[in-house]
Amino acid sequence: MSAVTMSREVRRRWWWVLWSLLTLSALAIAAVFVPPYMVGGTTVPGLNRSIPGYYVSLVIHAMPAGLALVIGPFQFVTPLRVRFPRAHRIAGRVYLISVLIASLAAVYSSVVTESGLTLQVAFFMLIAAWLYTGVMAYRTIRRGEVQLHRIWMVRNYALTFAAVTLRLYQLIGLQLMDPMGWEYPQIYASSAWASLFGNAIIAEYFIVQRMLAPVARRKRLENVAQ
Repeated sequence: MSAVTMSREVRRRWWWVLWSLLTLSALAIAAVFVPPYMVGGTTVPGLNRSIPGYYVSLVIHAMPAGLALVIGPFQFVTPLRVRFPRAHRIAGRVYLISVLIASLAAVYSSVVTESGLTLQVAFFMLIAAWLYTGVMAYRTIRRGEVQLHRIWMVRNYALTFAAVTLRLYQLIGLQLMDPMGWEYPQIYASSAWASLFGNAIIAEYFIVQRMLAPVARRKRLENVAQ
């Protein structure tokens, strides 16, 4: 086996390891955090039912957001795309519609939340980026620009996956709350900002290293061969 073949095999294995971790964490978060909103939200901490429409907006957001979180990882599996193209297209439409509904519901819940301006700004930025990347993903595939569509979908799902990383950062922050003298609103807002920018940076790194760099290498080899 050549060094190039070994390198490709190592990258392929790492891809599946990371994909498995991403998928399992997405499924776990959807399974743990979405159902409580479906049964009255009595176990949801900090839920203020005195705010008109707040709980309803959270339900409308949680259901499609959880669906998008679960669908997303399977859309990136090339063998599934190739073998079941129609299912891929249908799942993609369901995903983008889910993102649209969840985003619009999140606008209201972000406006009326009592968690402070810092958190509101983070959520508004996340919503705007979530909608924009979703629109761009839809427009590029309608124009037949498959590679650009995949790039925009990576960006969009990175923002969808903020539901996972936000809770991870919250868990870490809660462990440090007493030693550092932090309060929960600070932890929540910091987690939201960290998930927004952290996920965006990781998405761009993945796009450059896994999607754009191989294309650039192939073009350089073709130029050398000519």
